Amino acid sequence: MKLVHQINLAFGLLLVVILGATAVMIHYVLLDHLIVAQKNEMKTLGASVATTLRTQAAPLGAAGAIDGVDVFEATAVQLTAGVQAIVADEHGNVLSRTLPFQPVLTEADASFSASEVKEGLPAISTESLQALQSGQDDRYIVEVSAVPQGTLTLVTPMSKVNALEQALFGRLLVVLGAGGILVLLLSLVITRKLIRPLMKLREELKKVKERRFADVRKVRAGGEIGAVAQTVYELAGELDRYVRVQKLFFQNASHELKTPLMSIAGYAEGIRDGVFEGDSVHKGLDVILSESGRLKKIVSEMTLLAKLDSEEDVFHPASVPLKELLDDTIERVNPMLASRELSLKVLYEEEETPELLTVQADRDKLLQALLNVVANAARHARRSIEVRVGTNKDQVVIAIADDGGGIPEELLPHLFHRFVKGKDGENGLGLAISRAIVERCGGRIEAGNRDEGGAIFSLRFPSPTMTAAG
Repeated sequence: MKLVHQINLAFGLLLVVILGATAVMIHYVLLDHLIVAQKNEMKTLGASVATTLRTQAAPLGAAGAIDGVDVFEATAVQLTAGVQAIVADEHGNVLSRTLPFQPVLTEADASFSASEVKEGLPAISTESLQALQSGQDDRYIVEVSAVPQGTLTLVTPMSKVNALEQALFGRLLVVLGAGGILVLLLSLVITRKLIRPLMKLREELKKVKERRFADVRKVRAGGEIGAVAQTVYELAGELDRYVRVQKLFFQNASHELKTPLMSIAGYAEGIRDGVFEGDSVHKGLDVILSESGRLKKIVSEMTLLAKLDSEEDVFHPASVPLKELLDDTIERVNPMLASRELSLKVLYEEEETPELLTVQADRDKLLQALLNVVANAARHARRSIEVRVGTNKDQVVIAIADDGGGIPEELLPHLFHRFVKGKDGENGLGLAISRAIVERCGGRIEAGNRDEGGAIFSLRFPSPTMTAAG
């Protein structure tokens, strides 16, 4: 069953349960209300009749009160339609009751005896009257009042209240049914509107499954569905970019590997065939060794990148003191700095205790990332390189700046991609490796140009650890 039908069915069942429970509750509440209203009306009527009997029945005497309907006729008592009255003495003997065209009970009732019918009026036994007054007979609503003759019992059939309640309840059911149908139709419209983005999202996910990442379109929707749609769209974009980068990577890798292999093969064949003689042989062997070293370095860096992307156990984070790490970096690039006559300064914001600043990282890997960035700055700097170390809110920031010609604007967006080389670059893998290492440390690396000239690389690491001395 489709999701839209499941939602509509569940909502319909829920609506039926809620409306059903509401109808049952209203039925009993309405019935109780009508019964209470009828009792209050009979109580008021009973008080009125009792007052009339007290003020007008005294001249009649006891004899007039016993002869059937004389009490009501003589006092001109007016009763509400459907309500009957019974006057009884203190012993429960019926003295008078209302006219026969308003009977509450009939001859079929077990409480009456047909042989005791007088002038067409069935007799009411003392037990029957007591049952009415005590409320044992739930077919009637009864109100008892004290009068000079004894007791005044007002009786009305429960069927009257039931008929009124059923009439009102029927109309209420019509209203509830119409409202339920309207709500159900509205839910169908809303559900369809909510489900439509999901159906579109399913189609876009099929494209992802079929690896047609570039064909995925953003699904417009609100709320959580919109957030999921945005995530799927961004995921497809990342996968598309990854596929393109992988294709470019293999193309560039084949090119980078092909160049040294061609040099090695060419010189090796020349030496074998006797094309090179004397010093040319040594020169050819030097080229073979040089290109072999270059090939080995490319393969090693490609292997490292693959491991950083796919293996967890290649990275072993620990608390690394930055001052010690930067000292090792400077020591290793000193030969390159000396050969180019460059100066390098390291400035700490925490001048008094720079040795307390640490980051969580794999020391050897982060050392390699710093070496790659500093060596890149050394290749492009004219006179000096400046390294600034400090904190910014919850980050440790290492900024490496040079006074060279800067980075071409068209190269900036792709600078950390694999095999992207600038002027004087080696194989285009150094900065890609640095980015992979920094990101595995939980940080990020950025590059840009300074206003005063030259390039600047910023390495940002989260949650600096300031350890106490000792």
